[in-house]
Amino acid sequence: MPVAERRKFFAILSENAFRGEDLSHEELFGHLAGDAFSAQQAAEYLEVSMSTLRRFVASGRLKPGSTLGRNQMFAVPALKVFKKALKTAKG
Repeated sequence: MPVAERRKFFAILSENAFRGEDLSHEELFGHLAGDAFSAQQAAEYLEVSMSTLRRFVASGRLKPGSTLGRNQMFAVPALKVFKKALKTAKG
């Protein structure tokens, strides 16, 4: 598909994707409240590298909610609070 047509297609798609729906954060992501993320998912959610996530854990700034074998799982509500604190610190 030529670039001009592709741009037009995605413009139309984006205009119609959520037409008439103004969903709150809770409505979109509320189902994740009780879930846990793997270390990789947590790093992606926090927008940091895996090595940075591991430093946060090693320093005690972030604690995994549970450990399954060698896999650390991170509670979504705790990650949300931590991400907000990171953004506030960066200012």
